[in-house]
Amino acid sequence: MAIDTDYAKNMASQLANYQVQGAWTRAQNSEKAYQSQLKAVGTLDSALKSFRSAVTGLRSGGSSMLINSATFSQTGYASATVSASAAPGNYQFFVEQLASSHQLGFSGLASVPASGILKFQQGSDAARAFEVDLAGVSDADGDGTVSLSELASAINAAPDNTGMTASVVRSTDANGDPLYTLLLSSNESGAANAITVTDGAGFLGAATELSAAKDARVRLGGETGMLLTNSSNTFSNMIDGVSLTFTKAHAPGETPLSLTVGQDKTATEAKMKSFIDAFNTLMSTFDSLTASGGKDSERGSLAGDSSIRSVESMLNQVVRTAFGGKSLIDFGVAADRNGKLALNAERFAKALAADPAGLDKLFSEKDNLIDSIDKNIAVYTGSVNGVMKNRKEFINAQIGRVQDQYEALDRQYEIYYGRYLRQYTNMMEIMSSMQQTQGMFG
Repeated sequence: MAIDTDYAKNMASQLANYQVQGAWTRAQNSEKAYQSQLKAVGTLDSALKSFRSAVTGLRSGGSSMLINSATFSQTGYASATVSASAAPGNYQFFVEQLASSHQLGFSGLASVPASGILKFQQGSDAARAFEVDLAGVSDADGDGTVSLSELASAINAAPDNTGMTASVVRSTDANGDPLYTLLLSSNESGAANAITVTDGAGFLGAATELSAAKDARVRLGGETGMLLTNSSNTFSNMIDGVSLTFTKAHAPGETPLSLTVGQDKTATEAKMKSFIDAFNTLMSTFDSLTASGGKDSERGSLAGDSSIRSVESMLNQVVRTAFGGKSLIDFGVAADRNGKLALNAERFAKALAADPAGLDKLFSEKDNLIDSIDKNIAVYTGSVNGVMKNRKEFINAQIGRVQDQYEALDRQYEIYYGRYLRQYTNMMEIMSSMQQTQGMFG
């Protein structure tokens, strides 16, 4: 009888698999659990970073949780930026004149001789004067003259030019012939930025004033009120906590512009709700990942993990802490029975009306709520030695050990397989020999 090698290999494989199957299954279960934990830690790490970003974003650009608003009686005349420190009040403004930037035009020439000196100055400050030596201006085409484009480039590149820009406008005259105009424009508005040009040789000719250098003139209290001037149309901190940008002037006798500054209760409440929503979203992530599980629910991948629970406990403690003498509960924010924050709108409105500065202290005072959340979460999400990073590294190390177990089990399988294959091959050789012997006497 011929030896059935396929049968021997199949039996050897089955018996070898039987020897390592239990350990292999345990290794697979361990890997599955570790992979689940790794994914869960990554999810929590992202959730913590998202919460941190959402919370610190509430104060981006130096903004406050307390939002004030500005309301104008007419549109088109002004816009306002109002900070949390602005006191409520009513104001009237009459805009006599808007600020404008000085602009001069020199027309009727395409170039100037490549010799002579042009002097420029802004305002009366000699420190703002500079010169352009035409002999030193690059003559790209070598025609012995300086084109207006070359002159404009030289003016703009002058080391002492700190406040004006030169450019060339191209058009045609009534006969269709080219017409070039050299424009000199002040970079800033206001009378103090007026441009003066001294052209000893008269190359440029007479200037046409296209826009006058003017300061903004605004009267507080109406058309005959107190005069306020500024080189720009934006009056920064004109009233404590209020900056105004005027965009349109009044005609004599027109009704002044009224401004009302006050708390924007709706926007402030919405900002508080955005904080609460961000916190509750994070807590929902904790709940899902650390759930103990039951008859109708799955056990969370991080259930029973004390290091993860410590993060949740830290956050719950922080939002219950007072900062600047105020806590969230003072403004109607409290935790419900599920550990989520909830806002009592009526209590919030009363507390805000009674102590608006208190809300600002809670979120903006030194070592405030947002700073505390930011610093504490950084400990867990840090890229160098953060708790989440260390946890991922530990889990990855465990997964690496499982991979080592797989390799060891592969080696064990090969040993068992070789042993059983030899045994079955020997057995089949014996059986074949016995059958041959029986055939001799058959």
